[in-house]
Amino acid sequence: MKLRPVLLVLLILTGFYYLTTRFMPTGALAGLMHRPADLATTSSVRGPLGNFGITQADAAPAFDSEEQQNIAVYKRALPSVVNITSTQMACCDFFLRPVPEQGQGSGFILDKEGHIVTNNHVVDNAQTVEVTLWNKKKYKAAVMGIDRNHDLALLKISDATDLQPATLADSSNLVVGQKVYALGNPFGFSGTMTRGIISAIRSVAMPSGNKIDDAIQTDASVNPGNSGGPLLNSRGEVIGITTLIATNPNAPVDQSAGIGFAIPISTAKAVLDDFARYGRARRPSLDIVTLPIGPDIAEQIGLPADNGILIERVLPGGAAEKAGLKGGNERAQMGNTIVMLGGDLIVGVDDTPVSTPQDLTNVMNRHHAGDVVVLNVFRGQKKLNIRVTLADAKQVIGT
Repeated sequence: MKLRPVLLVLLILTGFYYLTTRFMPTGALAGLMHRPADLATTSSVRGPLGNFGITQADAAPAFDSEEQQNIAVYKRALPSVVNITSTQMACCDFFLRPVPEQGQGSGFILDKEGHIVTNNHVVDNAQTVEVTLWNKKKYKAAVMGIDRNHDLALLKISDATDLQPATLADSSNLVVGQKVYALGNPFGFSGTMTRGIISAIRSVAMPSGNKIDDAIQTDASVNPGNSGGPLLNSRGEVIGITTLIATNPNAPVDQSAGIGFAIPISTAKAVLDDFARYGRARRPSLDIVTLPIGPDIAEQIGLPADNGILIERVLPGGAAEKAGLKGGNERAQMGNTIVMLGGDLIVGVDDTPVSTPQDLTNVMNRHHAGDVVVLNVFRGQKKLNIRVTLADAKQVIGT
């Protein structure tokens, strides 16, 4: 009785072996893992070094779904991406004469009228700016507006036809882990695309000292020349503008270290709206230095709400000080950072809950300097509603 199961297994294996060797051609099962022989041809070449056998595919393989998506994003976005060359005079040659110095960057087409968005640092102090489209046509560009606080610039080219504007997405609901693509001209290599994910959403300081709120951190490879180019989602829509890379200090030149940052496109839209309304950037500001609060910190320092934005400092003469908002008055150490506690805790704007810096940025992007908002704050354990007239960000005295 004990031998019956063993004999049954042997019988099944023998039958399987007979069927596969008798009725299936040799290598048919292996074809599930390897290219079938009928999709390739082998030829022989005779020469001074002997005979060489070459196996060559008869046709290009089909692209998988991931490759198809990559190709679709590239084809959709490429015609709207431009290469920007800026020229300025630098000092000096052997005879102490100014010599031209060129810089390279990227940008993308905003509309069919020829408006182009890029970084301010790409065109800052430039005497001339030249834009090269994806079809290699070149145009002189005029700088229409700049916003140094957000490192943004608006250019315009004239007499260009068949321009393809980029499609702008909403960057207020981005998620860490989301797939992204960077498209631009790193080191002058035009039409280069790299892929990665959103690694974090965080505030970062630029070399100028200005801060980008809710900057998009990505591991998509970006390098000098990518600045001003679009960061795209998986549908080929612009979610950010590449602006900054974390460089490897041991590298011979600045190059990608797997950490790049992009300005969220929602911030850029708000700046562009200012350009359209006022001819210059007038981003609203509360003129405060803040600290984001989560449940752990709130419990440690006895705050009445689990989440919010704690005001560490109000800037002298700014919007918050004029409205009567209070900054911190008690020094404390949080990790390696000194913070000021005891200030007002912002939990909402116009009764819209605010629990993170990104929430506050999203609210500010819907307003302009001069607008009046009502801040919902806790002062100690007491909840207050305080009217604030938003200031012009360019008037901020310090941060």
